[in-house]
Formats: sequence, structure tokens, C-alpha cells
Amino acid sequence: MKSDIHVCGDWEAAHDRPVYTLGDTCPECGARAVNSAPAPFDPTDRYGEYRRALKRRERE
Repeated sequence: MKSDIHVCGDWEAAHDRPVYTLGDTCPECGARAVNSAPAPFDPTDRYGEYRRALKRRERE
């Protein structure tokens, strides 16, 4: 499911805080707006085991 809420793609460089919008461009600077939702959870993720192992390895 795609989120309707977008955030300015250049907010870290152009703004002091994230700028959210429902459009495809930032209303303040005109930069491209990107989807603000995290990646969806997929219980059939074929590579999840490898990503978790890598994350555990990085913590050590």
C-alpha cells in the first residue's frame, strides 16, 4: 500500500525540519517529494534471515 503523505526529498539540506505534503513536489522549495512511509513488512521475505544476521554481526 502506498502512502499519500510525502516528505520533501531535500529537507535536510533545504529546511530545518521535514516538510510534509500530499503533492509530488515540496510546497516550500519545489523539490521532489518522496514517500514518507517505511517499507512494508513481508512475512515471506526471502532475504530477511540474511539481513538480520548481518545486523547482528554489525552490533558485535
